Amino acid sequence: MNYIREYHDKIQSGEIVVNAHIKKLYEKIVLDLDNPDDYIFDVDKATKPIDFVECFCKQSKGRWIGKRFVLDLWQKAMIQTIFGFVNQEGNRKYKEAFTLIGRKNGKSSMLAAIGLYMLIADGEGGSEVYPVANKRDQAKIIFTEALNIVRQSTLLSRHLGKRRTDIYFPVNFSKFEPLASDSNGLDGLNTHFCIMDEIHASKDRNLYDVMKQSMAARKQPLLWCITTAGFVRENIFDAQYNYAVDTIQSTIKDERFIAFLYELDKDDDYKNPEVWVKANPGLGTIKDLEFLQDNINKSVSDPAFKATVLTKDFNIIGTASTAFLDYSTIRNEETFILKDIEDSYCVGGVDLSSTTDLTSATILVPRLSGKFLCHQMYWMPQVTFEEADHSKKVVYQAWIERGLLELTPGNRIDYGFITQWFGRMKTDYRLYFQSIGYDSWNSGYWVKDMEQNGFNGLMDIVIQGAKTLSNPLKHLGADLGAKKINYNKNPLLEFCLTNLGVVYDRNNNITPVKVKSRGFIDGAMSLLDAYCVYERNKELLDSLI
Repeated sequence: MNYIREYHDKIQSGEIVVNAHIKKLYEKIVLDLDNPDDYIFDVDKATKPIDFVECFCKQSKGRWIGKRFVLDLWQKAMIQTIFGFVNQEGNRKYKEAFTLIGRKNGKSSMLAAIGLYMLIADGEGGSEVYPVANKRDQAKIIFTEALNIVRQSTLLSRHLGKRRTDIYFPVNFSKFEPLASDSNGLDGLNTHFCIMDEIHASKDRNLYDVMKQSMAARKQPLLWCITTAGFVRENIFDAQYNYAVDTIQSTIKDERFIAFLYELDKDDDYKNPEVWVKANPGLGTIKDLEFLQDNINKSVSDPAFKATVLTKDFNIIGTASTAFLDYSTIRNEETFILKDIEDSYCVGGVDLSSTTDLTSATILVPRLSGKFLCHQMYWMPQVTFEEADHSKKVVYQAWIERGLLELTPGNRIDYGFITQWFGRMKTDYRLYFQSIGYDSWNSGYWVKDMEQNGFNGLMDIVIQGAKTLSNPLKHLGADLGAKKINYNKNPLLEFCLTNLGVVYDRNNNITPVKVKSRGFIDGAMSLLDAYCVYERNKELLDSLI
């Protein structure tokens, strides 16, 4: 059975939805079927690993535990492509495969079963099969899955042994062993089949290069990289992905390399169910549809989680600094007049930034409805304004004329202007400040000035790190998305919010950064400082309003 043609035909008819890269790839593969050159398609060799997996291997996870593998059509087409094209000696064409696929599409189970095939049935004496990863715990995922498959099969367990670190096939002296970048003796390997799992986590290409070189003595070795997208840029993942795209587009000709890129197309809306299968070809058969829908629903109200969903479920390549909110989340059409904040309990926030740059202050007024009124002021040194190029100066002038931005004399911001503004707002609108959040950096003089002018006991340090900012930033994003923060359509705050990015740590905590190095985020940061001290004083404020 030629699964490649079946898959291609269903793609062409629209029965199966794929992205442009997969469509183009299978068009090229079918051309190779119809017009063989140095390599012909051997359907028996192509189907042999599929038969092995479906006949001898059983699942070991979830609702499928104990059941035989039934591979999806996309899996069969991919396996036939990798294993079916051979030269006159019967050796495989492809020595390297790269698969990009959304999480939970069965990649670990499939590769564990293929690893056992390469250990036992690929006709290689002394076969060495290595699942490798940046960390040993990750490499052991596929190894453990292979071990579970063996333990569920009377036939496989009869012929395979488990030693301290590997699965051993004594008939041809072959072994299956997990390795990581810190494993000893990587330079002495003689690899027949290497599975590189989750290469997006590799910070350099050393492990890839070592494993690639370890195959030099084999006639038909195979290195199979299989991964989701990741957040770390300029690493081996980026190099492999770009190389994969170039080979599919025929910009680079490499007859030994094949890539399967399951991802969304550039203009796809990830919330549209019709495109989900492009990055998740196992959706509905392997990956649970409800699980994906729940992730998407959560991502709408949790901007930090949205980045994870886009990257891990849809392979939209993220960055270490990725935009926190899209414009539709930020935009709020509601407005208010300053009289609306009179006689209110409130909190404040300040981002002093550089003395030569932009500085912002925020007043955040919680309402009984659960919403907030947000009023801001910005300051810029007169010299910074005068030295700006014409296009920027026009924008700054418009902000000045609208009363959103004030210039301070000279080439440094006079922080006394901030103290005076808070004093005026407190007096003119009879505001009852409960706390004013600020970053302690470079703020000593200004804090004393505030304390001497009616704000003693109200100044509250907000440490600028993930431990302090992560949860308030996530909550602030959710409240902006729910249109709970009425910021009077302030274009300066909108500009700052669109330029606000976040970096993620391994626990999905976030820290704010600039997306564009020359942009402003000062207004977003003063709002966040105000929001942090609001959360610290929420119980008191709720009792007062």
